[in-house]
Amino acid sequence: RGGYMELCGFDHEVQAEIYKLASSGLCSNLDGQVMVDLMMRPPQPTDPSFPKFTAETSGIFEGLKRKSELLYQKLNSIPGITCQPLQGAMYAFPKIEIPEKAVQTAKEEGYAPDTFYALSLLEHTGICAVPGSGFGQREGTHHLRLTFLPSEEKLTAALDMFETHHEMFMAKYS
Repeated sequence: RGGYMELCGFDHEVQAEIYKLASSGLCSNLDGQVMVDLMMRPPQPTDPSFPKFTAETSGIFEGLKRKSELLYQKLNSIPGITCQPLQGAMYAFPKIEIPEKAVQTAKEEGYAPDTFYALSLLEHTGICAVPGSGFGQREGTHHLRLTFLPSEEKLTAALDMFETHHEMFMAKYS
């Protein structure tokens, strides 16, 4: 756990009192404090840790780019699923074409169609997806929110399970 607060345009004495008040209620652990400090003041090119910091952050960034591309490509290869290129967030928001029979079954069971799909996905694969209906999606469309944070190996396996589930779901409700 860590926190960050920035005050702009305050008198220095007021700023000091606010800082004191905020600090008295905080008790983040050492790891959180170090991480916030690194976010705000990363190693500089003249620091001994700069090469390792640069290599590690570059490695993390490149891994996230690879996984985002993997998720985007795989989702778009599945019939009935479309996804925009992933930009900035660690989530995909694919559009799922849900058959009318599944839409009706979802309504009968008291679920939004994308929630019904997400529950089926969870039940059959263990993959937890957030239904798009909670995000104000356009009426008549169905989406899921998926992340690409698992390791590349786990993400690849999960996407294969996702595809198998989607095929099963479509066969059952088409």
